[in-house]
Amino acid sequence: MRRVAPGCVHWGDFSNFIIFLTCARPWRKKPELDLMRFAQLFSRFRPVGLSALQHLDPLRVKWAGGREGPTWLRAAWLTRACSSSPLQLPIGQGNQKNASSLSSDLSQPSPTATQEEEEGSFGTLSSKYSSRRMFRKSTAQLYNLRLREQSAEDEERELEPKSWRGRKNTPYWYFLQCKHLIREGKLAEALDLFERQMLKEERLQPLECNYTVLIGGCGRAGYLKKAFRLYNDMKKRDLEPTDATYTALFNVCAESPWKDSALQSALKLRQQLQARNFQLNLKTYHALLKMAALCADLRMCLDVFKEIVQKGHAVTEETFSYLLMGCIQDKKTGFRYTLQVWRQMLSLGLQPSQHGYNLLLGAARDCGLGDPEVASALLLRPREEMVLLQPRAGGFRTRKRAQAQVGDGMSIKHVEALERQLFLEPSQVVEGLPEPREARAPSKAQPEVDTKTEPDHMVTLTSLASEPSRWGLEANLLTLGAVPPAVVSFGTVTTPADRLALMGGLEGFLGKMAEHGLKPNIKTLTLLAEVVEPGSPAESSLLTVLDTHQVEADVTFFNTLMRKKSKLGDLEGAKALLPLLARRGIIPNLQTFCNLAIGCRRPRDGLQLLADMKKSQMTPNTHIYSTLINAALKKLDYTYLIDILKDMRQNRVPVNEVVIRQLEFAAQYPPTFDRYKEKNTYLEKIDGFRAYYKQWLKSMPAEETPHPWQKFRIRPMGDQESTTEADMDRSLGGWLSSKRQ
Repeated sequence: MRRVAPGCVHWGDFSNFIIFLTCARPWRKKPELDLMRFAQLFSRFRPVGLSALQHLDPLRVKWAGGREGPTWLRAAWLTRACSSSPLQLPIGQGNQKNASSLSSDLSQPSPTATQEEEEGSFGTLSSKYSSRRMFRKSTAQLYNLRLREQSAEDEERELEPKSWRGRKNTPYWYFLQCKHLIREGKLAEALDLFERQMLKEERLQPLECNYTVLIGGCGRAGYLKKAFRLYNDMKKRDLEPTDATYTALFNVCAESPWKDSALQSALKLRQQLQARNFQLNLKTYHALLKMAALCADLRMCLDVFKEIVQKGHAVTEETFSYLLMGCIQDKKTGFRYTLQVWRQMLSLGLQPSQHGYNLLLGAARDCGLGDPEVASALLLRPREEMVLLQPRAGGFRTRKRAQAQVGDGMSIKHVEALERQLFLEPSQVVEGLPEPREARAPSKAQPEVDTKTEPDHMVTLTSLASEPSRWGLEANLLTLGAVPPAVVSFGTVTTPADRLALMGGLEGFLGKMAEHGLKPNIKTLTLLAEVVEPGSPAESSLLTVLDTHQVEADVTFFNTLMRKKSKLGDLEGAKALLPLLARRGIIPNLQTFCNLAIGCRRPRDGLQLLADMKKSQMTPNTHIYSTLINAALKKLDYTYLIDILKDMRQNRVPVNEVVIRQLEFAAQYPPTFDRYKEKNTYLEKIDGFRAYYKQWLKSMPAEETPHPWQKFRIRPMGDQESTTEADMDRSLGGWLSSKRQ
């Protein structure tokens, strides 16, 4: 006998009960079977009841009347059977077989149930399309348009900033990286690193230093629009700008290629700072003074200079350097202004710098002296009769202490006195200024010099470089001492060599630099090469000065000497400098050949220059061809002009506006030309040139002047290597908009 645990049903009794259910006669009337109660009855006898249910297929159990169970009941049975835990099943071999048979029966529904489902769903498929009232026809063009829109959307998704997956960096790390890139001249890479990686990908909150370093980089490059855009973004993020930020903003206005718009931006920024009562430091004032010197005029420079003194800042040599830059902007009277400001700086006991001497040479090269009468009254009078700005009493102070406290000797009255002297009118010379002492009374030491009765002994200071020993004079207006008494007025001072003579000539200028403990650099010697008398001994001695001061020459210095010789027509003298370049290991550039082209006044010289450049594997640029065209145009040599255009066409050199203007002038008939009245040998070949020029224009490319800010524009992420036509259109559009500003 097998023992049965209490609370369980014996398997034999249960099997007999199942046989009774399956073998019952169909003609006997029996009550309907309630499968749900049947399942609940055996649910609490889990070890045996669940195994019994595995042999019972509720999907095939016949209900009263020969019908199968309803669908919801079968679904409920499947759910209950599947929710049973597999841990509660008995671990018998027969049970595994029963489970497999049950799963196979469930996976294969009966054909009768499938037929009833299809009959029940008949006629219900049309409800999916009953709400559709309109059907649109599709064409190949519409399909292509949808594909284009889809591809454009995909490209936009690609250009969207992706989440940063690298290591997280700090804003200060980005500050150091941008600073390093800007020092290497990679401003575009620094802007891309900040705007794309830091802001869009890593989404970091920037600091004030991140914006300031980028604005400073834009300031050195003159990128005005981007600098103020960064400044506005900085304010939107509620970051407080510092003195370095405002210094960089004023500097970008000074370096901008469009001075008018830069001046307006700087004035607006200055008004905003004044409205906030923001106190600028000396560095920021220097940047503002630089902006006024390069974008405005000398009067605005003096206004800023007056504000510097009024705020109590110490005036330094750098302050006067920016004033000298403002003086050079006046091409008519800038040289006199420069001398007056220079002597004012010396009277304050300030030590000049090398940059200040270079500014003096720049003024001598580019600016004029102005009215000789006013210049004589202001520069040739004795020092005690001039209203010079003197530092406060205390001559016992040392030079270092005087330089440290030089701001104490300045006042608003002194600046106003300097302003009156700078802008003195010729009508005010006789009324407001006293006559020179030598003109009022003859000197006792030189009784024979009488400027009134003996005008032959009166010296007019003109070009002292040509006759240095005629009167034995050593005039140097860079010193504070009085000039020799015999010099009473200026003559005609027109050339840069004349203005250099007023500063002591080559030897006197270098001597003044030596007095202040300065040595000339290559920029100083290059400027001296531009202002010395062409063909004079001073020009020849520049190479000796170069070796004496151990200055390393560059190609710009020799290009300056070649240019001066070529302008004089000395082509052989200009070519003689080429071996000197080879001896010093200097490689000629295109500017060297352009300076040589100035001296090619004969057709054979110009064609020989083009042939030599071809042998050197150097392609002539537009400036070289323009110089040769100018030489051919002066002689109306149309044969030579056609040869130049043929070589230009062969090298595929783009044409700029200057060349087109020159050729248009050459293709025009003279207003008084009449071919039927008389024969003109110079204009016999103009018709042939006009015909060739018309065909030449159709095959030549045009030169586009690159926008100065184009190289700093950030390209899209998917186009880092090449620039598409759309990018070029956007860049040119920005160029035109900035040009309108």
